[in-house]
Order: sequence, then C-alpha cells, then structure tokens
Amino acid sequence: MDILTYLQSLSLSNLLSRMPAAIAQGLIWGVMALGVYVTFRMLDIADLTVDGSFAVGGAVTVMLLMAGWPAWAALLAAVIAGVITGLCTGILHTKLGIPAILAGILTQFALYSINLRIMGQANQTASIKKFGLIFDPESHGKGFLVSSLYIPQAILVGLIIAGILIAGFYWYFGTEQGSAIRAAGSNPAMIRAQGININTMQILGLALSNAAVALAGGLMTQFQGTADVNMGRGSIVIGLAAIIIGEVLCDALFRKGCSFAVRLIFVVLGGVLYYIVMTIILWLRLDPNDLKLLTAVIVAIFLAVPYLQKQSHSSFKRAGKMALKNEKEAHHA
Repeated sequence: MDILTYLQSLSLSNLLSRMPAAIAQGLIWGVMALGVYVTFRMLDIADLTVDGSFAVGGAVTVMLLMAGWPAWAALLAAVIAGVITGLCTGILHTKLGIPAILAGILTQFALYSINLRIMGQANQTASIKKFGLIFDPESHGKGFLVSSLYIPQAILVGLIIAGILIAGFYWYFGTEQGSAIRAAGSNPAMIRAQGININTMQILGLALSNAAVALAGGLMTQFQGTADVNMGRGSIVIGLAAIIIGEVLCDALFRKGCSFAVRLIFVVLGGVLYYIVMTIILWLRLDPNDLKLLTAVIVAIFLAVPYLQKQSHSSFKRAGKMALKNEKEAHHA
C-alpha cells in the first residue's frame, strides 16, 4: 500500500467519533495517575503495587456488582481493598526493611493469586445490559456509574470523581498530616528532626495512593463491563506518562510555576491526553502489538524534556558555549 492510498483510507470522522470514548477512559486513567502522583512525586517512591491494586479494584467491583451491590458501595469496597494493598507494601518496606521497589513487586506478585481467588477465574463480566445505569429507574439505584455504551454520562461522572479527588487531595495535603507526608519525600531529615515518624507517613501515603488506583480500577471495570487479572499490567507506566505529560504542559503554560491544585488538574489532563494519543495511534492503523513500545517512547521523551530544558539553561553549559564561541572568533582573527 503506497502512502497516498494509506492516507485516503484514514477517516477523520472515524477519529472524531472515537474521541469522546478516549476522553472518558482518559479521565479514569487520570484518577489512577493521581494515585501514582502521591508516591512518585510526594514520597519519591516508585511503587509497583499499582499494577496489582488496579486489578484488585476491578476484581472487587465486578464481584460485588454481580452480587447485587450498588455501584457506589462496590467502589467504596474497592477503595478499602486498595488501602489494604498499600498498607501491605508500606509494612514490607518500613517494618521489614525491604526496599520500596521490591516491596511493591512482592505485593503486586501476590495480588495476582488474590485476584484469582476473588473472581474465581481469570476474568468476570458484569454486563451493562443486565445491571443498567445508576440513573436508570429500572436499575433501582444499583446500576453502573460509567459505561462505554453511555459515553456522555461516563465523561460527566469521570469529571465529577476527578474533581472530588483533586479537591480532597488539595485539602488533605494542606493539613498538618498531609504536609508531613509531602515533606517525608522531599526532606526526610527535616521530618525526623521534627520528631515525626517517617515510616508512618510513608505507609499513609502508600495506602492513599493505592486507594485512588483501586478506585480507578473499579471505574474501568464498570466502563468495560469486565474485570481481568491482567487488567492492571502496565498501569504504572501509564500513570507516569500522565504525570509527566501533565507536568510538562503545566510548566510550559505557567512559566512562574504551577500551584499544587493546578498541578493535580494537569495530572488528570495528562491522562486524557495520553489516551487521546493512544487512540490516534490506533486510528493510524499501527500494529497494536507496538502500543507498549510507543508508550515507553512517549514516557521516555516526556521524562527527558525537563532534564534537557534544565541542561539548556545551565550556566555551565552557557559558559562552555561562550568559551567555544570566543575561541572560534580568536582563531579567525
């Protein structure tokens, strides 16, 4: 197929029709990215529990929906399950002295079997056609909050939940305890000097992070109508991609710096933009098997941008360029 034929085969209307669903899923991934932000930016911990806690949220949600629980109650149970997974990682790290990255891997590894136990098999389905939507009178308040069959409602609910989570994080991390969690990652020596137990702060941060991730897993299960033991695979990379994309955009738009609340908003926006990019890649008919490779490339590029920008403004580098320029001028003279 030549380039002209390939371009003619692409339908712009088809791409535009996919955008609402991409935004809805992007908002869910944005909620997950908020959880990753807590550990990655505030605690300075690369928590690999995320891949498992995302699936835990999905597994708990789908089973409780099938048992007749209301959607909000199923999500609340998923959040509690996420808190427990975060506590497990925190205890392994702080009480048993296991490095944070290895503690996350161990918890994630164990969660695979736990999720199989929860669901009884590798995947479970709770169809929207059977359970309905929560706003549908026939569902008696027990239907789904979000669904891929009702995109406008999914976007609205995603915006509301993301807004509530952002407001909650903004309030909590402004309290004394929340500020201590933030300081535990940026200046642990100062925290110890203040007599605050840094281990407790790390455990709290990990529990809060995985609670948000499990919430996103529950929302994704409702959106897709199914939960799978592998649904969280690669979630940490997507979360990092959303954070980095959001931060780069935030710093580019606000030269004088972003406030904490604005940065949280841009983290969610990063999740939306990430999924829009993935939708465009699929629309371009690239091999779906290359999606993870392309994701890794995107994350690597955005991770490198802040470093390269800092290097370009480095006084040492500017001095080196100036010296090289003077040397060339002297040589020509």
